[in-house]
Amino acid sequence: MDPTRADHSRGHRWSQVARRTRLRALLTALLCGAMLSGAAGYSQAAQQKGQEADGGRGAPVVRTDTGLVEGRLGTDTRLFQGIPYAAPPKGPLRWASPQPAASWSGVRKATAPGDRCAQAEGLIDKESISEDCLYLNVTTPQRTSSARKLPVMVWIHGNGYINGAGSLYDAQRLAATGQVIVVSFNYRLGIFGFLDHPALDHGRAEHLSGNFGLEDQQAALRWVHRNAAAFGGDAANVTLFGESAGGTSVCSHLVAPGSAGLFQKAILQSAECTGRNWSPGPPTWFPLPRAEREQHGLDVAAQVGCSDPRTAAACLRELSVPELLKWSDDGLGSGPSVGGGVLPVSPQQGFASGHFNRVPIIQGTTRDEHRLFTAAIEAATGQTTTDASYQEQIRTLFSPADAARVLARYPADGFTSPGEALSTVVTDWAWGCTTLGRDQALNRQVPTYAYEFDDQDAPWFSTLKKPNFPTGAFHGSELEYLFDDEQLPGPATPAQHQLADTMVRYWAHFAYTGDPNGPGTAPWPRFGTGQHVQSLQPGKTEPVDLAQEHQCGFWKTIGS
Repeated sequence: MDPTRADHSRGHRWSQVARRTRLRALLTALLCGAMLSGAAGYSQAAQQKGQEADGGRGAPVVRTDTGLVEGRLGTDTRLFQGIPYAAPPKGPLRWASPQPAASWSGVRKATAPGDRCAQAEGLIDKESISEDCLYLNVTTPQRTSSARKLPVMVWIHGNGYINGAGSLYDAQRLAATGQVIVVSFNYRLGIFGFLDHPALDHGRAEHLSGNFGLEDQQAALRWVHRNAAAFGGDAANVTLFGESAGGTSVCSHLVAPGSAGLFQKAILQSAECTGRNWSPGPPTWFPLPRAEREQHGLDVAAQVGCSDPRTAAACLRELSVPELLKWSDDGLGSGPSVGGGVLPVSPQQGFASGHFNRVPIIQGTTRDEHRLFTAAIEAATGQTTTDASYQEQIRTLFSPADAARVLARYPADGFTSPGEALSTVVTDWAWGCTTLGRDQALNRQVPTYAYEFDDQDAPWFSTLKKPNFPTGAFHGSELEYLFDDEQLPGPATPAQHQLADTMVRYWAHFAYTGDPNGPGTAPWPRFGTGQHVQSLQPGKTEPVDLAQEHQCGFWKTIGS
């Protein structure tokens, strides 16, 4: 969502969008993720107990580096939930780098998720005021050969850095069908994960402030490195994948020095990695310059009565969770800080210069990304996009000359409704063509496999009103084909179930080898030097010309 297109009518633009700031708070809630040493590995007794439990349909037990955990059995899986990977970041550890989790004696029950990280209630998300939230979940196939270490796929959830939890994404199908181990986790969100303020730099923070949520993600990856072998996994074969803000996080780890070596492959699903590409309102979940994030932190501190730099850190730590949650998506919102610390350069800079963690990559979007955003705003306001409001929004995004050209190329009467026209403009400009450019940049340096998810009948949310236009392959619609997602109903037709099976196999093949191709799936060519990507449709997976589909030739002339 972003660039600062020209400085034309800048004040007018922000006055137009300021009234939509709170809508984005609702909207972003939808954005819609060393092996153990011999001494710390299975004890002989625990290993035997776990194996006997599997065979006898009892509860599986695994020894982690902090103690024994008892999970539960699914139909074809073992599930371990609510395992602490870091100490609770509360009290003096609020806005501190993640600290080691405490060890325990005996066997810890790991049969239910840990608390979600503090977050306000969203359109489809529950409120949480817990800061004791740094827990992860492990899903494995039920039977694994001790001679064969399985790939590990580490999932970073999305939802705009202000909502969500790893446990929303049931990975049993992915683990059982793909024969992989899947780890999901919670990380600090909103103001708790991304407040950038000079009073919080260093000290309890090992780096500059502003990226505590990313540091949590790194801590989860280090936990995987230490504990993968205990669950039958290969710590030297880790795939990091995420969607929306989770995909943006994967982009960040590709350039973060501290993430080097913690994963060997990456999958970016509907990621916004390049900072300001577009913004119908104030930016939220994008990597932004540290100076901008820090100024926002100073402004927030002043608003809550913590403006004195000598006491600001203590003052902020004394505030209640509900008071702080009010600021998680205010104005600039929450997202990575670029410049020094955890993220010295932006993903865009790292990819352009070649200074990033070079691993094989899958990257893609959905064909109709922005239809979710338009539908959510209409549902939140009760106001359907009209021809007049469509034109108004286009004129807030582009210069007068460019806006006229965009409206001529995408006339409202050429679509089922003005809402669909607006959605198509933003999808083509900010998602399809932007991602295509990143495909081209990445493929020059690492093996890149590009896709577009395109099920025009993807099942819609059961709790969100449908708009007056087809929802198509909306933002996040591919998630229900990889996971049993709490927020989406999942595939319904035989063709959709077949597409889900194909996608699971592609993702799992990639986790094994760095190449999605394997038995039982249609060929998926490497991206190459052109503009064709693999189209994932029910009944058909084949290359499609992304530039033609999203009119990228036209968009190259806008703003130039």
